[in-house]
Amino acid sequence: MVKTNKIIAFILVFLSIFLISCGKKVEKVEESKFLFGTYIKIVVYSDDKEKAMNSIEKAFNEIQRIDEKYNSKVEGSLIYNLNTTDNKTMKLDAEGLELFEGVKKAYELSEHKYDVTIAPLLELWGFTEEAMELPNLKLPTKEEIEFTKTFIDFDKVHISEDGTLSLESPVKEIDTGSFLKGYAIYRAKEVLKAEGIDSAFITSISSMDLIGTKPEGKPWKIGLQNPENPSEILGIVPLKNRAMGVSGDYQTYVEIDGKMYHHILDKDTGYPVEDKKMVVVLCDNAFDADLLSTTFFLMPIDKAIDYVNSRDDLEILIVDKDMNIITSKNFEYEEVKK
Repeated sequence: MVKTNKIIAFILVFLSIFLISCGKKVEKVEESKFLFGTYIKIVVYSDDKEKAMNSIEKAFNEIQRIDEKYNSKVEGSLIYNLNTTDNKTMKLDAEGLELFEGVKKAYELSEHKYDVTIAPLLELWGFTEEAMELPNLKLPTKEEIEFTKTFIDFDKVHISEDGTLSLESPVKEIDTGSFLKGYAIYRAKEVLKAEGIDSAFITSISSMDLIGTKPEGKPWKIGLQNPENPSEILGIVPLKNRAMGVSGDYQTYVEIDGKMYHHILDKDTGYPVEDKKMVVVLCDNAFDADLLSTTFFLMPIDKAIDYVNSRDDLEILIVDKDMNIITSKNFEYEEVKK
């Protein structure tokens, strides 16, 4: 049975704040909606409650638009139609080109480990809604894995000069689960900023994007889950106007014969990645954070750290299989003592 850890991948640590500024009361306005198969929460601090509520609604409308347009799991979306019909071509607009440009960069950075055509392997392991109804899943055989791997190859995803995306046989599917939610959250942040919101955050299970700081100018304090016990906080990260992406072996997994197998699969071996438990990425937007947290999970630890250390706009924390914590040179967090 597929199990998804519904505890949010970051535990927000903050005080409910009510401030008096220039004679106006600044208060917290928040709303949650179920999109992308999970609850997404938007919190805005504002001295104009009606404006804050309208801005939040516009931001959720943007998330829903992207969900319905591209989500490979949403019936009628562009990617769903590409995956489920005989026509393996679709025309990309400017937004679609931006999405697949980011996907291609992640593919190349990971030396082809990050691959959005991995859907057949996810399905083989039971990471589908249908599998949730099955009382018992069986471990895929080596032969099944090797056969399924023949359908996975992002090199067979082609984008022509006129923006037409096509899938070359035997590749038949694209999975948007590793990047689209982060993009939607990033776009929602841009909507809030356009509405004049200067203190807010948007969060889901594995992605977060922040606008500014807390109303008093202090950083948001974001708690990181302990991957071995997600009800505990491993550390606290202070953030200002940044985005965070988290990939972990505890977030989504199947249980087969009493053993957990998580959903971040190495397409070369066909099995879940074994050398890490969690990867946390900090950067300027949730789209990149979402993409890179999965990308770095699939890369050797030393290569991921070296790459991030070569960039001024990225930070990373990795928890390896033995619960050792490795960070890039600029990653700051407060360890929580037990």
